[in-house]
Amino acid sequence: MQNPFMFASAALICLCMTQKLAATEPHLHNIRQLTFGGDNAEAYFSPDGKKLAFQSNFKGWGHSCDQIHALTIADAKDSSYRPPLISTGKGRTTCSYFLPDGKHILYASTHLASEACPPEPPPRKDRKYLWQVLPTYDIFIADDKGNITKRLTDRNGYDAEATVSPKGDKIVFTSDRSGDLELWTMNIDGSDQRQVTNQLGYDGGAFFSPDGKKLVFRASRPTTDSAQTEYKELLSQGLVAPTNMEIYTCNVDGSDLKQITKLGKANWAPYYHPAGKKILFSSNHKSQRGYDFHIYMIKEDGTGIEQITSESMFNAFPMFSPDGTKLVWSSNRDNGGTRDTNVFIADWKD
Repeated sequence: MQNPFMFASAALICLCMTQKLAATEPHLHNIRQLTFGGDNAEAYFSPDGKKLAFQSNFKGWGHSCDQIHALTIADAKDSSYRPPLISTGKGRTTCSYFLPDGKHILYASTHLASEACPPEPPPRKDRKYLWQVLPTYDIFIADDKGNITKRLTDRNGYDAEATVSPKGDKIVFTSDRSGDLELWTMNIDGSDQRQVTNQLGYDGGAFFSPDGKKLVFRASRPTTDSAQTEYKELLSQGLVAPTNMEIYTCNVDGSDLKQITKLGKANWAPYYHPAGKKILFSSNHKSQRGYDFHIYMIKEDGTGIEQITSESMFNAFPMFSPDGTKLVWSSNRDNGGTRDTNVFIADWKD
C-alpha cells in the first residue's frame, strides 16, 4: 500500500510551487511546455492562433543547425510529437512568420549557398559574444507542406528577420544593402522595398504594432569612435555584438523615431501588448553575470517597467496570440539541468 502521507506531501509541494509561480509570474497562468529538446525559439502564432512557426536545432529531429517547423498547439503534448518541417533541412534558417492566409510561412535561409550548416566563427581572444549576420541569407515563402513558392529577396547580402503586419499588406525585415544593418519594408509579394532606418548600428527584430502603423525593434547605437570602428569591422566579417541594445519605435515609414528603453546591456525581442500602449521585451539589465534574461513590460513612453518572468535564466521572444489571450515565449526553465531552450505557452492575465 502506498504511504498516504507521501501523497499529501507531494500535493502540498505542488500547491506551494503553483502558489510561488502565481506570485512571481502573476500575468502567466496555466503554463504549458510545447517543445522538449534542443534550442527552440522565435515561435510566432498563425492568424487563427492554432499553430506556431518556430526554429529548432534539435538533434533528435536530425538537425545540425536551425530549421523551421510548424507546430499545432493542440498536438504538442509531449516529446513524442514531431511538428512538420517547413524549411528545406539544408543550410541554416531563421525568423519564420505566418502569412495572412495561414497556409504559407516566410523565413530566411542560407540553403542556396550551401546545403551544409554555415561554419561558426572562430573563437576570439576577447571571448566577445557575437551573432552571425550571414550574407547568404535570403527570404523565402513556403507552403504548409514545405514547398518553396516564392523568393522575396535575391542578392548577396544579409536579408532576414522578416515579420508581417497585422494588416496583411507589409513585411518588415533587416538588410545590409545600404552598407549598414537597417530596417526595410516591402509589400507582401516582395515589391516596393523601402529603407526605414538610417542611423549607424544594428536595427533588427522588428514587429508591427497591433494597428500596423508602427514598428518596434532592437537597435545598437555605437557612439564613440572606438565603438563605431569595432561595429564596422565586425559587420565586414558578417558579425555583430548584441551586448548593448535598446528598444526603439518608429512609424512604418521611419518617422517619429523614439528610444523606449535606456537600461543598458542587452534589451531585445520586443513585441507590442495587444492594446498597443505597452511593449514586452527581453533584457539582462538586472543581471550581474550578463546571461540572466527575463521578459519585461514597459509603456510606450518608457515608464512603468514591470518584470513578467522570474523563473530560470533565459526568457525571450514573447508574442501574443491574435486574440490577446495567450503568450508564447522561449525559456530554459524545466530543462532537467540541460542547456535546452523550449517553447512555452500560457494564458495571459492583465
